[in-house]
Amino acid sequence: MTDPRDISRSPRVILLTGPSGSGKSRLSARSGLPVMRLDDFYKEAGDPTLPQLPHGMGVDWDSPASWDADAAVAAVCDLCATGRTTVPLYDIALSARVGKETLSLDGARLFIAEGIFAADIVARCRELGLLADAICLRGRPSTTFRRRLLRDLREGRKSASFLLRRGWRLLRAEGAIVARHRELGAYPCARDEAAERIGRLREAGPARSRT
Repeated sequence: MTDPRDISRSPRVILLTGPSGSGKSRLSARSGLPVMRLDDFYKEAGDPTLPQLPHGMGVDWDSPASWDADAAVAAVCDLCATGRTTVPLYDIALSARVGKETLSLDGARLFIAEGIFAADIVARCRELGLLADAICLRGRPSTTFRRRLLRDLREGRKSASFLLRRGWRLLRAEGAIVARHRELGAYPCARDEAAERIGRLREAGPARSRT
């Protein structure tokens, strides 16, 4: 793999994180930029390294340990260095990778990599010189709870009982989740401010990252 630090004026990544249901995918789709779905880098069911919830309640899919950060960073590096990469396609309902696809920038100088664990690779992307910005979407926890539950039920991601338990747990933890993302280097803001930041980066180009 080509070292992106050897590529002058290579594309840069905007890492977009936030609690599940905060609107990351919708904002990414409206940005007009290429999008890498970081949630497709979840580990598969049966992986012995998957973290478990207490009292035998199943896998803790909200722990960063349920996600393959190394593979995600490698894909970001490839996309910045060559303008294209192969990414997995993950079915959350099956907890399994069901295929793969090629993601191409088609000449774009910025792209968004969005997912609930995006903040966990901020430091590595900054060290590699790939980071344009890191944003954490935040909003009203009750709104996030409702959005997340309706989406997950509609898509049949897990059983209704699992989704309700998870939803209440995340509702109580939302403040701590945002605080952790801030500590990892993501800037917390509401959707409109996030859209403005992305818009300014598109106008200015990817050469200089935010801190």
